[in-house]
Amino acid sequence: MAFLAFFVLLPGARSQFTERERSAEWEGLAFGGRFLDRFLPIPPVGELTADTWGADAVRPRYVDNGVEDGEWSYWGGNALSGTDGKYHLFVCRWREDSPKGHMQWPQSLVVHAVAGNPQGPYQVKETIGPGHNPEVFRLKDGRYVIYVIDGRYVADDLNGPWTYGKFEFDPRDRPIIEGLSNLSFAQREDGSFIMVCRGGGIWFSEDGLSPYYQVSQKSVYPPVEGRFEDPVLWRTGSQYHLIVNDWYGRIAYYLRSPNGVDWKADAGEAYLPGITRYTDGVREDWFKYERLKVLQDSLGRPMQAFFAVIDTLKKEDKPSDRHSSKNLTIPLVTGRQIEILNKNRIAPGTQEIRLRIKAEQGFDPQRNIDLRSLRFGSPEEVDFGRGSKIKSFKSEGKDLILTFHGKNNALSDSSFMAKLLGRTSGGTLLFGYARLHGIDYQPPILSARAPRITVSGSKKVSVAVEVQNFGQTISEKSSVEVRILREGARLGSFKMHLEELEPFQKEVLETAGNLDLEKGENYNAEIVITPRTSGAAVFSAQVRAE
Repeated sequence: MAFLAFFVLLPGARSQFTERERSAEWEGLAFGGRFLDRFLPIPPVGELTADTWGADAVRPRYVDNGVEDGEWSYWGGNALSGTDGKYHLFVCRWREDSPKGHMQWPQSLVVHAVAGNPQGPYQVKETIGPGHNPEVFRLKDGRYVIYVIDGRYVADDLNGPWTYGKFEFDPRDRPIIEGLSNLSFAQREDGSFIMVCRGGGIWFSEDGLSPYYQVSQKSVYPPVEGRFEDPVLWRTGSQYHLIVNDWYGRIAYYLRSPNGVDWKADAGEAYLPGITRYTDGVREDWFKYERLKVLQDSLGRPMQAFFAVIDTLKKEDKPSDRHSSKNLTIPLVTGRQIEILNKNRIAPGTQEIRLRIKAEQGFDPQRNIDLRSLRFGSPEEVDFGRGSKIKSFKSEGKDLILTFHGKNNALSDSSFMAKLLGRTSGGTLLFGYARLHGIDYQPPILSARAPRITVSGSKKVSVAVEVQNFGQTISEKSSVEVRILREGARLGSFKMHLEELEPFQKEVLETAGNLDLEKGENYNAEIVITPRTSGAAVFSAQVRAE
């Protein structure tokens, strides 16, 4: 079921957003095939009131959802669960009566707000300091970090005190894709961090505070028309997830990755205006939803979405008027824990697929599943209502063991995850992802900088190239080839041998040979690392012969 919203357009509104054309293929998506289907109706929060700011489309509303008040405009932010049993939201705000209205956001302040449940209401307890578009995350050593545009705050405790500082970024001879703003972070299994910047570039840091190194050469976003910003990145036990917003088209896209480097976009909208609906039938049609963040449970699964919402065009939000913005939260369907029990890798010819669905608090797989609705296999198939069908089932302790016919699973050598999709016995969405045998989910990620080429005489050329491992495991011995090209034609190549590298270890390789190059001239260099454990193993750069 799609959630659509309709708005009364203000003068000039069409110049500030557009309607994007959807793929005709999306019309065939099954319920649960889109991330959009995971947004749940919201239990009423506090009292319903019309005596508040906002366009008619968002009144009456439950003002206790998230955080808002008449004196301040709120934007962005996410929450973490604290050891005190409370939820700690770090959000930015500026005075609603500021002379520039919403455009006062560059002077916003980050504040710390607390609630007894994820939905709110959140009460502001302290001001952290200047900053915009905050995202809070926790380091492996237990410290907390609040990212803000052009800076960060660090503390030993969610209650502070907070110390301001700066991140260090090393693009590693790659163009920074649309600048270093609107960053989002996720901790990897070993405590290192992956980061995505506004334009879709992927970066890694050894501990979350040490320098971030760019690995991607181009954006990982879907190859569709869009003005992208506000990426949000997280990791579950099975894979990495990324949602990015096309603010101009008011549509967001959902991507998944096995390693943080190689990404696949799922079909369908990730979110749209019109998703705020309550269990009692109340709806709030906010004009824009931006700055999505997620609250994760102990297994990393997103359980609550946090949005910055505004009731009108940003430029129409004037000082001391009836318009403003707030932080709003919506509960999400939680993915279920599933495990493939087959000992061998599943292939198109696999006859049977055995699957465990684990019981957990609030979910009894032996009673809470509509077994006839289930499909299992490649997400690209399952999301469209296809895939393998159930053959039999049995109980094992509190868990449920399912056996599927192997036919139509559509899992191939390019698959990195299997998906279960269906409904609960109550008709609500049920889904889960399972890792596949034979896939390395923590591969070495070998990545090169641009080579240094030195011409030292007639056809005498030396080449030096730095290679670093951004994976979480030791790399095997590898071959590094530097190909020199001009106008698409290969002039020659240099091959070098790379020994094993520990995570974040780097080595400079050097070799020499004969090649007719001219000092001071520009050439294209293509560096290829074999074996190719990820998409980072190939890098192209323009270099100048010295």
